[in-house]
Amino acid sequence: MADGTANIPEHALARLGGLRRAGHPGGIFTSDFTVNEFLLVRKAGFEPVGLCVGSCIYHLGFQFAGWSSSVELETLSTAMYEARALAMERMRQEAANMGADGIVGVRLTVKRLEWDSKVLEFVAIGTGIVHAGGQTAFKGPGGQPFTSALTGQDFWTLLKAGYRPLEMVMGSCVYHVARRGPIASLGSVGQNVELTNFSLALYEAREIAMERMQLEATQAGAEGVVGADLHEGSHGWASHVIEFFSIGTAVVPIPGHEHDDIPDPALVLSVNG
Repeated sequence: MADGTANIPEHALARLGGLRRAGHPGGIFTSDFTVNEFLLVRKAGFEPVGLCVGSCIYHLGFQFAGWSSSVELETLSTAMYEARALAMERMRQEAANMGADGIVGVRLTVKRLEWDSKVLEFVAIGTGIVHAGGQTAFKGPGGQPFTSALTGQDFWTLLKAGYRPLEMVMGSCVYHVARRGPIASLGSVGQNVELTNFSLALYEAREIAMERMQLEATQAGAEGVVGADLHEGSHGWASHVIEFFSIGTAVVPIPGHEHDDIPDPALVLSVNG
């Protein structure tokens, strides 16, 4: 897409046009930051521009797995990954259109829609920010806005330590876990015994998801991944089918700050009830 707006609705473009940014100082910013996050992002030298949203409604295909087979359902793995990638890319398009250098606090959600059991909605949302001094060195791969699941506090802490976010990286694996036969089930009645076929199947599925996330970080040129999280969900599929989804923020040292002293963490006591 030459102008980066082909998949952005007309009302979204109108909303983006009213945001505060270079050339439009009379606009307003929007964000889902808490007050503390807002102040720390500004202290880090950045200004919030606006909320960035990407949405994708996706119909999932079908793949058969035998009763006794522990195997990845690659059709579903691909669908879950591609749908999330589409939502995140549209969110990034909005960030690019508002002139943001990156997106902080990205949340990626999945929900099943009532009108069809095979249709899921994938939504990515975060706050686009821009460097107050006009520096462009904080952008992600290819000069696109970086994406990050870090909170405003974690973003400030990361920059203080001499690192910057590159992009959110993820891996997905939808796996069918074999069922136990009646004889094997009867053999373990009343006993303390590991169900090794289940253990190994879930172990392998998690490893596949985490390996794919790690590969994305390597391809992005990252030094590592912070804030990694591993989710499990069935999303309404048949029994013994589960998705393992790993996601985190790939980071890289800021040139010239590789040997800076990392500040000691400060103890903060919450006064919330």
